[in-house]
Amino acid sequence: MSQKLIDAITDMRENDALSITDEMLQSGTNPLDVLEACRKAMEVVGQRFEDGDCFVPELILAGEVLKQISEKAKPLMKEQAVSAKDLGKVVIGTVEGDIHSIAKDIVAFMLDVSGFEVTDLGVDVPPVKFVESVKETGAAVVGLSGFLTLAYDPMKATVKALKAAGLNEVKVMIGGGQVDEQIREYTGADAYGRDAMAAVALAKQWLGG
Repeated sequence: MSQKLIDAITDMRENDALSITDEMLQSGTNPLDVLEACRKAMEVVGQRFEDGDCFVPELILAGEVLKQISEKAKPLMKEQAVSAKDLGKVVIGTVEGDIHSIAKDIVAFMLDVSGFEVTDLGVDVPPVKFVESVKETGAAVVGLSGFLTLAYDPMKATVKALKAAGLNEVKVMIGGGQVDEQIREYTGADAYGRDAMAAVALAKQWLGG
C-alpha cells in the first residue's frame, strides 16, 4: 500500500494519492508510515527535478498533494501524542533558496507534539533570520531543512552565521531531500536527522528530555 501511495504521488495522480491515504489511515496504518511514504516520493520527485525530468510546476503540485496528505495524518498523530512538559526551544526553517516545506512542517509538528516550543520561520529563510530568531527566542536548537542540492551552501552559510554571532552553544541539525552525513560534515552542522523521529530524538538528547 505504501508503494501505491509513492507511485501515485510521483505520477502526480492527486485524487488517487488522497484516496490511498484515506484507505491507509482508515485501515489503521500508522500515520508516520504514511508520511514516510511521502518522504520517499518526494525524494524521487526531487531527483527528477535535479535531473531536469520535471520542473517547478510539478514540484509545486507534489508539494500541494503532500500538504493535503499531512493534514489528514496530523490529527491522528496528535491523538497518539503523549502530553509532555516544555522540553526547550527550537527554531526551524527551510534554508534560503529552497521553498520546499512538507518535510520541515512534519518535523516542526513532531517537535511540537513531543513537548518542544517551536518557532517555524517558514521557507527560503536567509542565515541572518535564523540568527535573529535564536537571539529573540533563546532557542538552544536550530533545525535547517533543505530539499534540493542547492540548499547545501545556504545550510553551511547559516551554521557559519550562527558561530559568527557568538551562538556557539546552539546545536544545529539538518535534514531533508538528499541530505546525509557527508553533507553534515560539509555544512558544519552538529547532526543529521533522517526523519522527524530522528529530529525529535536529537532535540531530546541535546536538551535533556
